[in-house]
Amino acid sequence: MHRGKKLSWAVSIAVLFLFQLAASGRIVVCGSSPDASATLQNAIRQFNAGNYSGAVSTLQVAVIANPNNAELTYWLGRSYYELRDYDNSMSNLEKSVQDDPKNSDYHMWLGRAYGGKADRERSFFLAKKVKKEFEDAVAANPSNIAARRDLEEFDIDAPWMVGGNKDEAEAQVEAIAALDPVQGHLARALYYAQVTKKQDAAENEYQQALAAKPNKVDPYFDAANYFVKQNRAAQLKAAIDGASAVNPNDPRLAYYRGVYGVLSAVDPAHCEQDLKSYLASTPDRSDWPSHAAAREWLGRLYEAQGKRAEAAEQYRAALQLDPSRKETKTRLEHLEKSK
Repeated sequence: MHRGKKLSWAVSIAVLFLFQLAASGRIVVCGSSPDASATLQNAIRQFNAGNYSGAVSTLQVAVIANPNNAELTYWLGRSYYELRDYDNSMSNLEKSVQDDPKNSDYHMWLGRAYGGKADRERSFFLAKKVKKEFEDAVAANPSNIAARRDLEEFDIDAPWMVGGNKDEAEAQVEAIAALDPVQGHLARALYYAQVTKKQDAAENEYQQALAAKPNKVDPYFDAANYFVKQNRAAQLKAAIDGASAVNPNDPRLAYYRGVYGVLSAVDPAHCEQDLKSYLASTPDRSDWPSHAAAREWLGRLYEAQGKRAEAAEQYRAALQLDPSRKETKTRLEHLEKSK
């Protein structure tokens, strides 16, 4: 739902509260807006720590004082997105795009917000808007590989009636490869895995990406996600080792090491420790392995050990975080039926 410059109910309440404070003489209302940079940096720190509600509260007040600051509404939209409040995420990201229409990242995240809402409500209308925003993101910055990957995935996954197009997805693969060979391998691997269903070809692309020894961890984790889905423990271990060599302190390593332990049935005590460490020390964020996934893998570990009650507890916790997890539902139902 496009709400343009309208404030959300929460912001409206904050406005009323500030006016009441001003009337009581406890604050002074100035004619010019204060510099928002310090407030923004504080909100970003809260965001990175996983305190998304705190970031929302900080940013709401800043937006009142700086209503046309696109960066503030962008981060407010990002914070609402992590809270899965897609309505408020969309309205704030729409405002950031309105105020800075040439910013590629703003379009990309607006597309993602539309996508979250479209998935939840099975909305064809919103799904069409997803593709438009991804296309606008690419048009605003053709070098934005993340936006091109989003567009590729949309073209692969979406039905044709809302804009899905396998040929256009392949065109994005070629464009990405021209910008970055490693990202090109990852994009092509996705195309092979989901469009042509050639898993050997997909795995070869991931192996080529890892062989290039990228100096960032994300390509290793991209490959690791594929190897997890394919139950390829040895290949997953190689991806983990590569990521660890680049950044041994990345907190996501604990998750992937835990998953490797479940798949390989090696050292279950360390496997349990890794998964619990990931849950305890990382925020639940959309671009990292979810806490629901970590809970499911803990459940699978306990199930393999014959700890049925503990496994069921983890599966229920995973479904409470993300009710859409089909594999988790199946495993929990199997446990409950076989009591």
